[in-house]
Amino acid sequence: MPFSSDDLAALWLTFKLAALTTALLLLLCTPLAWWLARTPSRWGSVVGAVVSMPLVLPPTVLGFYLLVALGPNGPGGQLTQALGLGLLPFTFWGLVVGSMIYSLPFAVQPLQNAFAAIGKRPMEVAATLRAKPLDAFFTVALPLARPGFITAAIMTFAHTVGEFGVVLMIGGNIPGSTRLVSMQIYGHVEALQYTQAHWLAGSMVVFSFVVLLGLALVNRPKTRS
Repeated sequence: MPFSSDDLAALWLTFKLAALTTALLLLLCTPLAWWLARTPSRWGSVVGAVVSMPLVLPPTVLGFYLLVALGPNGPGGQLTQALGLGLLPFTFWGLVVGSMIYSLPFAVQPLQNAFAAIGKRPMEVAATLRAKPLDAFFTVALPLARPGFITAAIMTFAHTVGEFGVVLMIGGNIPGSTRLVSMQIYGHVEALQYTQAHWLAGSMVVFSFVVLLGLALVNRPKTRS
């Protein structure tokens, strides 16, 4: 069997983390992306810049500050302890928090672009038909933004699967708890276990190709007959 039990555990944990991160980000980022796409406020640019920061920050920098913020002396750590949740660093839920912040722009930006592409006209038409803003959002805006949701889901999931620096800083490398595929590959290479590393790395190459191919097919312009 090409994959050991530890490899399979790392694969399962990675895809579990990616699925949960994607679901939570789509839920939380939808109203944020809608606001960014429609707000005339100057704060929109500020918030947009903050959202995009994980694209340019070194992952270890982001992971370090998350570790400090969620540690026992950080504001996040003090909050989670006050709520009886304990400390999040070096736990699976710490990985979830880190992954959500690191993958934030990959969820927000496709949704924001999709909402911006809708324009104001469909919502104005819905208003003339006496649809309440919330009803118009769910019945008009969301269906029209469907391609953006698909792109956001694919990109967020794939980006989470490929994480290394952030999750290593915030989660460590605990077998069965926080050890993801990227860390498992690194461990194989450190131990000079190149065959096992090849199997895992190759599976990630295939996964990446399938993701990009699927994204290209989703975004391919439809030809009219």
